Amino acid sequence: MAEVREGGVTVRAVARYVRVSPYKARQVADQIRGKDLEEARYIIRFSPKAAARLVGKVLESAVANAENNNGLRAEDLVVVNCYVDEGPTLKRWRPRALGRATRIRKRTSHITVVLGEREGLERGGKRRAGRGRSGTRGKG
Repeated sequence: MAEVREGGVTVRAVARYVRVSPYKARQVADQIRGKDLEEARYIIRFSPKAAARLVGKVLESAVANAENNNGLRAEDLVVVNCYVDEGPTLKRWRPRALGRATRIRKRTSHITVVLGEREGLERGGKRRAGRGRSGTRGKG
């Protein structure tokens, strides 16, 4: 699915019901957000986390969508956004002492990667404008 934004076209890929904890997948997603494609691939490739493999699959799927469906070049792509939402939790029971049972929560995730063209995300450009309190003090 391609969406048109201010800087150009964005392409996304979503993997739903992935059997990994959202907390663990977010650690990887936070590392690649805002990076260009080549750097994001290096981060995922050399990450020791198991969730990096799953996020990497979604990243490569988004790249394939951009190339095949929208005619974009992989060299020009940037990870515009990467986020992980919580999916349904599978509830299981584990027997414990004295006839009790403890709940085991097997969490699932929805992983989304959004790619865009490099020209749309200039460093220090419109993305950072309006953040913080710079320039508001002393005016009045």
